Amino acid sequence: MNQHTTTDPSQNPEHFTGHVRLSKPKTIAAGIPAVLSSAKHILHEMDVIRGMKALLQVNQKHGFDCPGCAWPDPDDDRSAIAEYCENGAKAVAEEATSKKLDASFFAKNSVADLAALTDYEIGKKGRVAQPVYLAPGATHYQPISWDDAFQKIAQQLNALASPDEAIFYTSGRTSNEAAFLYQLFVREYGTNNLPDCSNMCHESSGVALSDTLGIGKGSVTLDDLHKAEVIIILGQNPGTNHPRMLTALQKAKANGATIISVNPLPETGLLNFLNPQTVKGIFHIKAHLTDLFLQVKINGDMALLQAIALLLLEEEERHPGTVFDHGFINSNTSGYAEYIEHVRQLQLETLADACGISLEQIGQAASMLMHKKKIVACWAMGLTQHKNAVDTIKEVVNLLLLKGSIGKEGAGTCPVRGHSNVQGDRTMGIYEKPSEALLNKIQSVYGFNPPRKHGYDTVDAIRAMRDNKAGVFFAMGGNFLSATPDTVVTAQALRNCALTVQVSTKLNRSHLIHGREAIILPTFGRSDMDMQQGQKQFVTCENSMGVIQMSKGNLPPVSPHLLSEPVIVCRLAIATLGNRSKVNWQHYMQHYDYIREDIEKVIPGFNNYNTRVRHPGGFYLPNNAREGRFNTTTGKANFNVARVTVQQLAADEYMMMTIRSHDQFNTTIYGLDDRYRGIYQERRVILMNSRDIQAAGLKPNDVVDLVNNFEGVERIVHKFLVVEYSIPEKCTATYFPEANALVPLNSVADKSNTPTSKLVVIKIRKSLEL
Repeated sequence: MNQHTTTDPSQNPEHFTGHVRLSKPKTIAAGIPAVLSSAKHILHEMDVIRGMKALLQVNQKHGFDCPGCAWPDPDDDRSAIAEYCENGAKAVAEEATSKKLDASFFAKNSVADLAALTDYEIGKKGRVAQPVYLAPGATHYQPISWDDAFQKIAQQLNALASPDEAIFYTSGRTSNEAAFLYQLFVREYGTNNLPDCSNMCHESSGVALSDTLGIGKGSVTLDDLHKAEVIIILGQNPGTNHPRMLTALQKAKANGATIISVNPLPETGLLNFLNPQTVKGIFHIKAHLTDLFLQVKINGDMALLQAIALLLLEEEERHPGTVFDHGFINSNTSGYAEYIEHVRQLQLETLADACGISLEQIGQAASMLMHKKKIVACWAMGLTQHKNAVDTIKEVVNLLLLKGSIGKEGAGTCPVRGHSNVQGDRTMGIYEKPSEALLNKIQSVYGFNPPRKHGYDTVDAIRAMRDNKAGVFFAMGGNFLSATPDTVVTAQALRNCALTVQVSTKLNRSHLIHGREAIILPTFGRSDMDMQQGQKQFVTCENSMGVIQMSKGNLPPVSPHLLSEPVIVCRLAIATLGNRSKVNWQHYMQHYDYIREDIEKVIPGFNNYNTRVRHPGGFYLPNNAREGRFNTTTGKANFNVARVTVQQLAADEYMMMTIRSHDQFNTTIYGLDDRYRGIYQERRVILMNSRDIQAAGLKPNDVVDLVNNFEGVERIVHKFLVVEYSIPEKCTATYFPEANALVPLNSVADKSNTPTSKLVVIKIRKSLEL
């Protein structure tokens, strides 16, 4: 066996304080503590005037889109003073900080010294204030002019033997305008190597929904949640990851909805909610949200869904026509007979054992759904990051199809996206497997023939760099190293490159794990005022429910040496392609309306783009599933047949899932407290069932190492503190990115190639490095 460890501190510093403070998990989310936390983070990063100026414009119809999650804004009434959540305020504080990193900072701080810090410490340094360059063998970044930076990148790109040796990554914060220009440049350059953060989160949703419903997005609007009779929330923690969703759930409850929550961990936000924007919330009158909590085993969701389907089928056969919507099924679906025959063969007791839910609770869930038609199913990465993720999501669709709960008011699919414009990036063409329709449209509008061969997704991009098949890595935002699996492999892959380039607002670890040369290009954040040719510009974003809306920053940028993402792409294209380009990049830099005019020509659904997006609140994109049409190979919504698989574990093995703390968003660490779970001042923890702790000969607060063995490679992360927690036996949870080194690069979801970060088989042993 080849040993493969995380001993290099630059990749994953093993900072372990040993001073963790634990308390009982909270039973109520938000409320006054959330307000105080928001204020604390804002005031830590900027003065009161700048902070209030930013917060008063977050998610307003003429303000800027929150740089956090993609939860939609209300179409109608919005709070004039606080249309954001605690974590949204933290995201704004991080981005709009007045701390800036200029030439003197980089002169004083070597790459090695910065890499020895934790991700939290790195992120708190501030905004990158000017372009900087790391020469081959150099120890410090040095200032570089924008012209020289673009020329260096262009030289490296044009020196490659093939355009397919370059990789162009995109994060979910990139605007529609920048994403459209980026994919246009990359395709004119000659490759479809456009991996993005979707590959690591909701790619499984896109594949499953495209196969079954003919669109890789959800089918509901925010109003549908308010009108639903039943809302099922699977593998999601809204209280931390999408806190504004709690307001929608509160409104749904007030309208009579039943909420079923399915998760291995009890999440505070789904139990009780104090809405600080209401009088009741201020006076500590809580809203109880979840009616039934199903504490499923890790990856037990498919077994649970099939068990519910079996009970529904049995009731339907006892009382034909009372449970299933046969009118909808007969008119709109394909594969029903095969699916029902499959369900008839299932054994309820076997499924109950596989999911870890009692027969009584499964029966309760089935009863709640039995005679309801307005059902919304919401899910996040707890479903998408498993080997069988695509089939599990198709099982969610199966349940909705049985009930006719697609394409009607108060019903449908709701994959809750993470980053604020990750869905918009895909709409704009950021995809390594573009459709022929998109490529043909680009060719007809611009007059060049874009490449037809599929490119690398995120996992394949790491493999390509690892194997020296790619020499230039360009990232439009994000923190690639900390977001991706198999940290040691990813780090080596980046180091194999001749050049790594990061378009960034703030310092992150991906600036410190680099190619032989490295460049950081500092860009505007969402909150920054963007002036081009003396005119204030805006960009647009797409939220989780397909609404396109404007985002217009209102704060003076912290440095005069920043460029917007659209301008960065245009100048990169001019430097790289020169006279051989058929695109008028100079035109796009004059005013962003010109970009939107061409988006309208290429991307379906954007007719009258500039006019409609200026309407307060924006506009909805067409959605065939929402409209009851299914653009699949059969022309109908497709049932899917899949068999439950159970992870086999040795006596000393456990299933581990990676999770976020309440003080983080994706790879951005806002602080060291996971307030809702009662874990303070320590992130290197492993949550375990009390019986597992005892059986392993461990005690709470023991320091342990975590080991994964996959395909003959041993992966180890050191110094994790054992925390007793309510979690099913043989299931454990750790924070990412600290545990990402344990996620094997080759352990991916079938069909979507998404890393299986929610199920990693590990062993736990007492640490020898104390």
